[in-house]
Amino acid sequence: MKRDISQLNEEDILSFLLIGQSNMAGRGYMDEVEPIINQRCLMERNGRWQLMSEPINPDRPIFYGAYRSGVGLAASFADELSRHIRARVGLIPCADGGTALYQWMPGEVLFDNCVMKTRLAMRSSHFGGILWHQGENDVGHDDRVEKHREMLDTFINALRKELCAEDLPFLIGELHTYENDDGKSRENTAKLNEEFREIASTLPYCGFVSEKGLTIQSDGVHFDAKSYREFGLRYFKEYARIVGL
Repeated sequence: MKRDISQLNEEDILSFLLIGQSNMAGRGYMDEVEPIINQRCLMERNGRWQLMSEPINPDRPIFYGAYRSGVGLAASFADELSRHIRARVGLIPCADGGTALYQWMPGEVLFDNCVMKTRLAMRSSHFGGILWHQGENDVGHDDRVEKHREMLDTFINALRKELCAEDLPFLIGELHTYENDDGKSRENTAKLNEEFREIASTLPYCGFVSEKGLTIQSDGVHFDAKSYREFGLRYFKEYARIVGL
């Protein structure tokens, strides 16, 4: 059964959980793209809804440091979605840079935190789905890669159960193969991406979002701001496919 969001009105909020590593939190430079200002796009702050502004997911310093919080994919996702539904769009930021999959498993702090924040947001919104991008932290560890598929299945099912939504859309972003990866890391990245595609094709209401053609910053790790904008539009297209927009 596809989620019917057509009954939501202009006063309703359709909310989305942002989880994973830094490429979900956003590391794009703020001055590289025009800001997205949309009165119908919101973000969660202290359990309340505020007008969306970047950085949406400030998990790191904003004005200094090698890896600053900045532009991410969620803003363009929300902006585009708001043009196709009557409800407003709300974002629940819980991504944390540099985290491994085992840190997101049931019983861990990151899992409990995102469940708590989502339940709080559900008091004032209709929960629409999850945007996930994670895996860079794990590709350098063969043992983690071997267990990744089983753990990700467990994670998705546990999260859906905790949020009482078996038909909850779960979007998985493709990992980029970095230029400075060694042979093993490249092999492991390819393996995880293939597993993501398999999960998206076999687990109900899951989607896979391609990063093909996107540009990586000089740090060799994070997408640039323009690519985050494009990535967000791709997440929207996959979400629209799942829910039948």
